[in-house]
Amino acid sequence: LLAESIEVVRGTGLLRYGSSAAGGVVNVNDGRIPSEVPEDGFEGAARAAATTVDEGTELSAGGSALLGAIGGVDVVLTAQGSWREASDFDIPGFAESATLRALEEEEEHEDEEHEGEDHDDHDEHGHEEEEEVRDTLENSFVEYQSVAAGLSFIGDRGFFGFSVQNTQSEYGLPGHSHGHGEEEHEEDHEEEEHDEEEHEEEEGGAFVDLEQTRFDVNASLNIDSFIKRVDIFAGYADYEHVEFEAPGEPGTEFTNEGYEFRTELVQEQRGNWRGASGLQYTSSEFAAFGEEAFINPNTTEQWGFFSFQELTFGDFVAEASWRFEDTEITEDVNGFERGFQGFSWALGGGYKLSDTARVTGSVFRTVRAPTAVELFANGPHLATDTFEIGNRDLQEEVAVGIEAGVRFGNEVFSLGFNAYHTDYEDFIYQAFTGETGADILLAAGEDDEEELEEFGELAVINFTGADVTFSGFELFGDAQFGDALGASWSGDFVLDMVSADLDDGGNGNLPRIPPMGLVAGLEADLERASFRAEVDYAAEADETAEFELPTDSYTLVNFYADYALTEKVSLQLSALNLSDEEARTHSSFLKDQVPLPGRNFRFAIRFDM
Repeated sequence: LLAESIEVVRGTGLLRYGSSAAGGVVNVNDGRIPSEVPEDGFEGAARAAATTVDEGTELSAGGSALLGAIGGVDVVLTAQGSWREASDFDIPGFAESATLRALEEEEEHEDEEHEGEDHDDHDEHGHEEEEEVRDTLENSFVEYQSVAAGLSFIGDRGFFGFSVQNTQSEYGLPGHSHGHGEEEHEEDHEEEEHDEEEHEEEEGGAFVDLEQTRFDVNASLNIDSFIKRVDIFAGYADYEHVEFEAPGEPGTEFTNEGYEFRTELVQEQRGNWRGASGLQYTSSEFAAFGEEAFINPNTTEQWGFFSFQELTFGDFVAEASWRFEDTEITEDVNGFERGFQGFSWALGGGYKLSDTARVTGSVFRTVRAPTAVELFANGPHLATDTFEIGNRDLQEEVAVGIEAGVRFGNEVFSLGFNAYHTDYEDFIYQAFTGETGADILLAAGEDDEEELEEFGELAVINFTGADVTFSGFELFGDAQFGDALGASWSGDFVLDMVSADLDDGGNGNLPRIPPMGLVAGLEADLERASFRAEVDYAAEADETAEFELPTDSYTLVNFYADYALTEKVSLQLSALNLSDEEARTHSSFLKDQVPLPGRNFRFAIRFDM
């Protein structure tokens, strides 16, 4: 609602922001620190919405106002707030996928045959489907609120501003197979009297209660020399969340105190040459406390130095960038340290073939240091329902790649195609081992029955470094179809596909790689209304990694409508997943326990001020 601009950075320019985003960077300016004075001294917007799939409601509003001027410098105040509350969302069928249920059924049969148990309580398929979660995804509720305020001083040569934001949220962890059973709750409370509301609360599942407070400073100064402008950003964030095993049962507490400073010197364009250079510093102090803490407290510090340069020769544009990063990661408990230095570079360019056609290309080599979690994790992680094990011997992740594209376009249509190929050395990923948390705990000499019950079924994943090859393409386009039935018609589509293969054995496939996807839409614009029908298709994901289940294809049909009551008030309707189809995201750790929401109607009203 409050975004002023969305910048998508790809190609050589991404090294201005980091070395770990080979696919690109998305930068959203939310307007908390304004750099310009609002027109007419005030501007803002508000929206209220409701959703049917989760009985959800949400409110959001924000605005900026000119307070006055001090010595020729305008003072602008901003304020923003948002609130959302949603219950468990509806799903089309079972929470567990058919593949997982069939696998569990097979294992159940094997156990019963081995133990000689009676099958009379089972249906004709031998599966206790009455105990399966279906129709509504338990523990998928969300409560969220955020408030922010900012103050900017804007003059002829630039601006200086700061903001503060507080975010609080409580949300369930669906699909979490925590071992706290109903019998334990019943035994603990059998002699106590509770009303129905309190009883339901006790039966709740695992959830997260989080809070974050962040302070940001942003400034820009025009110098009008060889350096045209100096941009500065600084931020501090104090984050904490508690993973509750059930209402009233706090488990692990996570804290993260982070700092960031970034400055960029933007060069004055001289003839056909322009560019920018700068430095960036980040620091993170992370800690986890409690029996389920999966990582020891640790500290990460990183310095980055970068430069981006561009030369224009008629219809040809050449670009070059580099970035050097120095990273120090320390496990605070025993003082174990790892240091990494990486130099990344990229070369690219584009050539205008004609007024309607352009080709682009780039080559790059990027180096990314492993994170503290990848190095030091060792324990259960509730959010992904896994038992994570890090690897202290991981090396830098090195990517060498090439990307090429071509675009055609005029006032009636546009068509683009990008293809890419990247070879990774020591690519870091999370590999399923086929073991469970019980295997790890027993091997470590842990025989506590409660701990084994809680974590025994968690799938074990190891952070692993391996040589990997990524290849893929994107095909996209749009077209204007003209006027008919009182509306202007247009259409668009995006088709993408990626393959990721291990170069050093195994079954050759990386886990959680998304399948081919297609989004296509048809739009109609009228004088006061607009409509869009959209199809979102994901192919079957059957080229799976070891110990990974395949994912069925799906097709979601969505519809959007917007009607302007006045110049400043509009009504919006979104109808999502109209066919109420079961859909699962293959890249999710919880895809076989957590499907996407079912049919959902979203009603909203927006006020622009």
